[in-house]
Amino acid sequence: MALGFLAPSAISFLLFALIPTIGVLGLSLFSWNLLGAGRFVGLDNFAYLVSRERFWMVVYQTCLFAVTAVALKAFLGFVAAHLVHNLPAKGQRKWRGMLLVPWVIPAAMSVLGWRLLFEPSFGAFNWILERLGMDRIIWLGEAGWARFSVVLVTVWFGAPFFMVMYLASLKSVPEELYEAASIDGATWWQRIRYVTFPMMRNIIALTMIFSLIGSFAGFTIVSVLTNGGPLNATQVLGTSAFLVGIMGGNLPLGASVSLFMTPVLAAAAIYILCGVAKRGSGA
Repeated sequence: MALGFLAPSAISFLLFALIPTIGVLGLSLFSWNLLGAGRFVGLDNFAYLVSRERFWMVVYQTCLFAVTAVALKAFLGFVAAHLVHNLPAKGQRKWRGMLLVPWVIPAAMSVLGWRLLFEPSFGAFNWILERLGMDRIIWLGEAGWARFSVVLVTVWFGAPFFMVMYLASLKSVPEELYEAASIDGATWWQRIRYVTFPMMRNIIALTMIFSLIGSFAGFTIVSVLTNGGPLNATQVLGTSAFLVGIMGGNLPLGASVSLFMTPVLAAAAIYILCGVAKRGSGA
């Protein structure tokens, strides 16, 4: 009976996760230009990547975007969850629905809307700056502002997920703990630090690792918003793998790019999940 319930998930994992991963791993060990027969080269593709300065720039930018965006999403999601949690029940439903809008809109569609906002000639952001007596900004044409724009859109799109997860976790915190802390004279910050955060740290860890993995594999936002420009200033591993493997016709090298951060992310995920399991068993 139990196997019958597990079968759909197991088949889906096998077809859409395990087999493609093994295929990409095998492809990365070959040299193939799509015209002739492939040649086994072992780890030469990875050795080529680590010898390229441009590749390390892409790795640095990916880490910068991922860590910055995840930290901001976690912070804003935490704040928004607390604000919504303290509203009356009727108000909670209204605000929860409105704040979820960025997350439910298809990413490509919402990013196209952001591109119009960032447009240097008639975009809303530069219109506001001009009304304030400030100079226009070439949001997607200057390296620093382009990086800022990518992080801003990523945070806008992902923060509602953190809010929903944290709000659900807040609902499970017993009110008696807050009442006891108030009686003991705890300030609002002490209630968050000594009551809320310890009760939520498992869900915080899980949401951050899931979002971190998704950020490292990110493609849509950068591809639609900047396409890696200007001058590769916003190029990340996902767009770089597409550029090398699909546009450049070097599928093995593109597969190597996509797999490069897998060991690091796997180690981080195992470490965090082990910590969650340890805290759960000790509870």
